[in-house]
Amino acid sequence: MASSLLYDCSLITGASSGLGEEFSCQLAPHCRRLVLVARRKDRLESLRDQLCSENPGLEIAIFDADLTSSEAREELIAKVKESAWAPSLLVNNAGMGDYGEFVTGDWGKLEQMLSLNIIALTHLTHGFLPGMIQSRHGALLNVSSLASLLPIPDFAVYAASKSYVTSFSEALRLELNEHEIPVLAVCPGPVHTGFGGIAGREGSLEGSPAREWFFVSKEEVVLDALLALQRQQPRSYPGLKVSLIAAALASMPPGILRYFMRNRPRAVPEDGD
Repeated sequence: MASSLLYDCSLITGASSGLGEEFSCQLAPHCRRLVLVARRKDRLESLRDQLCSENPGLEIAIFDADLTSSEAREELIAKVKESAWAPSLLVNNAGMGDYGEFVTGDWGKLEQMLSLNIIALTHLTHGFLPGMIQSRHGALLNVSSLASLLPIPDFAVYAASKSYVTSFSEALRLELNEHEIPVLAVCPGPVHTGFGGIAGREGSLEGSPAREWFFVSKEEVVLDALLALQRQQPRSYPGLKVSLIAAALASMPPGILRYFMRNRPRAVPEDGD
């Protein structure tokens, strides 16, 4: 990332692992302050200590919060806005998945996923965006997914939630054009993080049917995303293969797309055994 890219304060959700942790590491040299948000306080404390030792002068605040809770989000927004830590870059990274047939899914987990992937992202954006507009400085980065382009059997709710993120980001980008606040939707394919372990269900054939050649490292995903934000692109599809697939999907007739989705590998055998 270019050294000229500098944010006074970046707030990153889901910062304790995976892409959120990588965003924290790559943004640390380019920020004066970081606000790290996740549920696991011990992981946040460890990451804070590491980043402070590697980046002298960097200030870091941590908030252990369950973003599926409306009260926790309200408290986070209020505490940050009342302090000098209002973000000039908001990275809405926190999210979760559920891999398996919709009808056999646990409603509690599905509701939690919708709350995190859609409501929390929208709520935090609504809470912090007015400050960016008032200061005439800011940027939004929303982590979506390549799945947002597809109707995916066994990933129906997750893919639909990410479709919301991509569409919301595109529309918000147009609204904020006059304020010169860029909005980026990051749409990665499979990445080796802890996502698959949480998304998978007991008894499913695999956590995901994606093949190893399709995976992109979290380092590449984050670097591509930050460069795309610097260039004020509307979307980022990290990795050459993912970019090519996204381009192919955009030009594919709906009937052909449905055929491929109908015949893709399933989370469970088709006879239900």
